[in-house]
Amino acid sequence: MDTETRFELCTRNLQEIITPQELRRLLETNPHPKGYVGFECSGLMHAGTGLIVGKKMSDYVEAGFDFIIFLADWHSWINNKLGGVMESIRIGGEYFKDCFTALGLPEGRVRYLWASELVDDTSYWERIVRIMKASSLKRILRAMPIMGRSSDTRDLESAWALYPAMQTSDIFQMDLDAACAGMDQRKVHMLVREIAPKLGQKTPVCLHSPLLPGLQDVAIEGTFDDDTGIDRSIRIKMSKSVEKGAIWVNDEPDIIREKYQAAFCPPKRVEGNPVLGHARMVVFPHLGSLEIERSSKYGGGVSFEGFEDLAQAYARGELHPLDLKNGVAEAFIKILEPVRRYFERKPENLERIRRLQVTR
Repeated sequence: MDTETRFELCTRNLQEIITPQELRRLLETNPHPKGYVGFECSGLMHAGTGLIVGKKMSDYVEAGFDFIIFLADWHSWINNKLGGVMESIRIGGEYFKDCFTALGLPEGRVRYLWASELVDDTSYWERIVRIMKASSLKRILRAMPIMGRSSDTRDLESAWALYPAMQTSDIFQMDLDAACAGMDQRKVHMLVREIAPKLGQKTPVCLHSPLLPGLQDVAIEGTFDDDTGIDRSIRIKMSKSVEKGAIWVNDEPDIIREKYQAAFCPPKRVEGNPVLGHARMVVFPHLGSLEIERSSKYGGGVSFEGFEDLAQAYARGELHPLDLKNGVAEAFIKILEPVRRYFERKPENLERIRRLQVTR
């Protein structure tokens, strides 16, 4: 595969690339660069994780990356996920492995690595000390939104200060060429890029996917980024804290339809419309088109081959919100069909995670 094709695979549907020149040079000089995405093991997987980040990981693998899916059990413990109980967190990690396997990323196509496999190495903790000595406490705490914690949070656990330093050490310990994630992780990636030259470490390329908005017109409180646009995208992203706004990858078809029926979807409005956002960020990248069934009374079925055509038709009032909701719901049901089939065959970890009390 030529460099240009690999570059297109890596960059399509991203929101931010730091930097395109570095990525191109990496692909020109390394047929199998090392990349990763890290995940807290925090309960049921939502569509933003499975269908946006999961899709991008498939792109990186296709482009020749040696790719690691990092199951951040220690980080989940520090961040009090699943009650801060390590046994529960490990169940969550095994469930995540099942989800990604169902979405086309089985062991062998990617590598799965637990944080627990790194922390026994003394050099890992030495790096953390060096990272923290090379940074001010203020700079470390500026990266705290990566934990889903507002930067203006006052009641801090002292352990939380370790989290950004650990995530930085993860990247150095794995000797990564590329750090990949959603836009909510960019603060720690900027810390990594600042610290790397000071410690003589490799400076990774950073590849950031957009954040899938929740289906309800709800923004969580707090401040997560100095850039107002990025800050809003973090505050309205799909989240466990707004359950009715989240599509879980394990939702049954009728549940998916119900959630879209109740979604915020103002007529003729494109910006700030989460249902259109789901079409742009998930449906077109996965399916290439959006099929909408309608009664002949309302013009019959219609197909859109690209998002711009869909957005223009919706803005002109040629497509009713209910028809858009129905079409996107059916598309999601189709995209998530492999996940349903997989867990019908292997329900154990899904059943275990459903028995656990999910906490933020």
